[in-house]
Amino acid sequence: MLETLWQILETNYARLGEYARILLIVNLVLLVFSRPLVRWLDGYAADKGSGDKLHFFRVSNLLILVFILFYQLFIPHLDKSWITRILGGVVVIYIAYLLGHLLGYFVKRRFGRRREHDGKQLLTETYRSRLIGLIVNVLVSVVVLIAIIRIMGFDSLLEAGGVIGFIGVLLALTQGAWAPDIISGLVILNGEIVGEGDVIQFEDSSGNRVLGTVYRTKVFHTEILDPVNNHRIMLQNSRLRGMTIHNLSRFASARGLRESISFNVGYDVPASRVRQMIADAFRQLQESGIRSLEYQHEPQVRATKAGDYAIEWTLYYYTKDLRNLLKTRQEVNLAVIESAAREAISLATPVILHSQSNVTV
Repeated sequence: MLETLWQILETNYARLGEYARILLIVNLVLLVFSRPLVRWLDGYAADKGSGDKLHFFRVSNLLILVFILFYQLFIPHLDKSWITRILGGVVVIYIAYLLGHLLGYFVKRRFGRRREHDGKQLLTETYRSRLIGLIVNVLVSVVVLIAIIRIMGFDSLLEAGGVIGFIGVLLALTQGAWAPDIISGLVILNGEIVGEGDVIQFEDSSGNRVLGTVYRTKVFHTEILDPVNNHRIMLQNSRLRGMTIHNLSRFASARGLRESISFNVGYDVPASRVRQMIADAFRQLQESGIRSLEYQHEPQVRATKAGDYAIEWTLYYYTKDLRNLLKTRQEVNLAVIESAAREAISLATPVILHSQSNVTV
């Protein structure tokens, strides 16, 4: 398609007006540099959201080019036609789209904060950047709406008021679908309930516990990375705000996050051997180079439940490396299992089979 447009331009470039030439050159430049420009304005690494914006960016460019060529080369005598008005509206929307992203980038750069994700520096939202960004988008939208109304020929106050009134009624009827999420997103950012990069734990609709990392809080929803299944969870801001959230990144003490693992040991094993087993496991972890544990704080072992056939022991340890939280749990579990095998301690719950003698009357 680009080759076809270029051939048309070469053949009929002299017939284009000065305004059309400027628009064509600007759109071609934007089309060529669309990918780096979208990434720069977005402030994130390439993902699905950036890909959608890139497609919209390129489609808008091509739409403007087609409108200009069709109008200038095929029907140049229709100065007041609907094609001119549609082209003007598309150009205004496109400029507003660019302006909104450009202003949003500078607002985020000025009032946002930086964080690291997978070795890359990302700009993230704060309460001030989100609030100022919303105000800027509202102002840009109002200006665009007025410009499009004038371009479409609604010059009288009655006609313009009718268009604005229709849009206002439409927003009022649909505010239940978008307003709660926008407000909840601002409350989450302002109250710092969760921040981008925090590791949180919550329950889904089925009652299952979900562990995830907050990737970013958007206008209507929050993206959470699930390290267990390696996918993203999209939660509405209003729903996330109504949940009971365990923010594992906000430590209650300087020691770090206190994790626990439970296991069963028979009554025939004394407590001293259980503690020796745990000490041996952590010594092996330290010697193997596992750096995610806080070895300066001794692991604690407590008898938390006395069952019918075994004692439930709970191991408590500290970690600050939340990015490798699941891996740390697995390493500690494996170390305890291997240590139990070396100490000849069974972690299987003893089972007593009851046999009943036949009684002959």
